[in-house]
Amino acid sequence: MPIQHPDRLFPADPATRDLARALYETVQDLPIISPHGHTDPAWYATDGAFPDPAQLFVTPDHYVFRMLASQGVALADLGVPRADGGPTETDGRRIWRLFAANYHLFAGTPSRLWLDHAFETVFGFDQRLSSANADDYYDRIDAALRTPAFRPRALYERFNIEVIATTDSALDDLSHHAAIRASGWQGRVVPTYRPDAVVDPEFPGFAANVARLGALTGEDTHSWQGYLNAHRVRRAFFRAMGATATDHGHATARTEDLAQGDAAVLFARVLTGRADPDEADAFRGQMLTEMARMSLEDGLVMQLHPGSRRNHHAGILAQFGRDKGFDIPGRTDYVAALRPLLNAVGMEPNLSIILFTLDETAYARELAPLAGVYPALKLGPAWWFHDSPEGMRRYREMTTETAGFYNTVGFNDDTRAFLSIPARHDMARRVDCAWLAELVATGRLDCEEAFGLAPLLARDLAKAAYRL
Repeated sequence: MPIQHPDRLFPADPATRDLARALYETVQDLPIISPHGHTDPAWYATDGAFPDPAQLFVTPDHYVFRMLASQGVALADLGVPRADGGPTETDGRRIWRLFAANYHLFAGTPSRLWLDHAFETVFGFDQRLSSANADDYYDRIDAALRTPAFRPRALYERFNIEVIATTDSALDDLSHHAAIRASGWQGRVVPTYRPDAVVDPEFPGFAANVARLGALTGEDTHSWQGYLNAHRVRRAFFRAMGATATDHGHATARTEDLAQGDAAVLFARVLTGRADPDEADAFRGQMLTEMARMSLEDGLVMQLHPGSRRNHHAGILAQFGRDKGFDIPGRTDYVAALRPLLNAVGMEPNLSIILFTLDETAYARELAPLAGVYPALKLGPAWWFHDSPEGMRRYREMTTETAGFYNTVGFNDDTRAFLSIPARHDMARRVDCAWLAELVATGRLDCEEAFGLAPLLARDLAKAAYRL
């Protein structure tokens, strides 16, 4: 019997469930547009086999290991690499057995839905993972990963991915993207310009990163105008390699629109390494406005996702480095914070700025009203901690009434876990079809409108918003 219920996430009312199922059947097999993610471009460039089941499902996935850590499982026992060079578990089977013994912890979570989907649809399991079948799971997955059908390019094609965007440092040489192009493979993998390392004065090695930016571009990045020109040069390089978007992961949504002379003084200050936290935040805010202006010049879509209080535990940061599951959502202000940028460029219809949030309280109060009036703004989907059935439903409830559907950008999966991509899109399509069915059932849409909106939410809005 299947691990997953065929009508999962559909409404309980039989008639509404039937309509949701009918809507879903029209979109379930649409190609996947994945415009904002974190898969490794080296996977597609080299097309090498994934190492083992633990390295595929457990060790790199912060959704998985943060839950296990919350119950006292040590990150080192899950094979998570240590930044301080300390020992970690390297036996994939031992890691897998530990994961399987704790699989019950994921009951009711989106991670369980994604994992069950991958186990069933990709590998053909019909019994849920447990300690009793851990070795059978491991052996079957491990054997499959050794075959050509489970290489990254074959899975890309099997998953019916039309295009996938990676997220790449502004300092990246994009050699893997060049190798993909040179290989003749027809899969479309594009980079995304992520300049955090050279716009955030609190990023480790900021001054050295800025100097390297200058070396890469031939610009004098010790001068304000040279620094801005260096960004333009790198953005042009990324565009030539297929990029259609930039990505900005700031702690706050603060923006500034300083006079250029004042911006130059602030830039000189942050380069010294002596800027205080407010000056650092002001500089990040100024660079968001500068990046928006550059997007007006070159057409790159701008993504802003503030609100993560990153690396909350100092000891984990010291031992394991960044992005190890200890990033926590925080309150975020948008109305006041975005006003300088929006006063500068918010009425530009040719500019596209996609806003994400980890602060759900801002959806109805701030984000939907902003996107519902400023031509430059669109709302990204429920993100990170909220890309769950409940989070997606809350997103639709809180934003549709003010921003409608057409000021949103459909769904993106935002994941490092390659095999979760079809699972995440399937979840989003089911939730959206359930929402549309309920709008029809309550007289707010007619059936024809719902069947027209379903493919927009599943694929077409994302394709248009990201200019893909």
